[in-house]
Amino acid sequence: MKKLLEANTAHGRRRISQVFTDFCELGALTLRNSVDRHGWDDREARYLQIASGYEREELDRFAELLAQVALELGNGFDDVLGHLYMSLDLGNERLGQFFSPYEVSLLSAQLALGSNLDELRNQDVITLGEPSCGSGGMVIAMLDTLRRADINHQQRVHVTAQDLDATAVHMTYIHLALLHQPALVVHGNTLTLEQYDVWPTPAHLLDGWDARLRGHDTATAAKTA
Repeated sequence: MKKLLEANTAHGRRRISQVFTDFCELGALTLRNSVDRHGWDDREARYLQIASGYEREELDRFAELLAQVALELGNGFDDVLGHLYMSLDLGNERLGQFFSPYEVSLLSAQLALGSNLDELRNQDVITLGEPSCGSGGMVIAMLDTLRRADINHQQRVHVTAQDLDATAVHMTYIHLALLHQPALVVHGNTLTLEQYDVWPTPAHLLDGWDARLRGHDTATAAKTA
């Protein structure tokens, strides 16, 4: 995957950070526009704007890279793009962001959820929130932990993940979309509550999670009352 990105730097004419950012946005736009008609034209225009800066062969490399990410996730849960980001030394270059190794995230998730798994098995809908999602590694680790406890994350778990950095939003969106995870990935500021965009995953849209969440909220409110 590194080689595919490095090949698109056009012999150093593009920074690897920009190539990575463009790949993540193009991938997220492709996945979202495959199912979401609302705002489709604006996203397609954005896709074409980015794509116009690359040759056909380079765009083919991006498509191959997205397929590789899907293949890696098909082989097992992992923070694929977070690993790729760090392997390119982008943690030092972009905003001082550093993504934890997936093994660390998985251990943290297991410790956090361990004592609650029996209770969670009895819930029809489980909601997970991540206010600063980065590449989505911690969210993936939580889903992995639930999966290992025989809780179907695709049918019973809904995720809301948020980050201020647009590339982080795109990374998380790609991961969750390819995992067929019902989720809303929010581009926004957790501290000021500003939201710039909300990215519903294909599973969120196709599986009717807006209605499911309304029903869940109503039931929860009734129990509380």
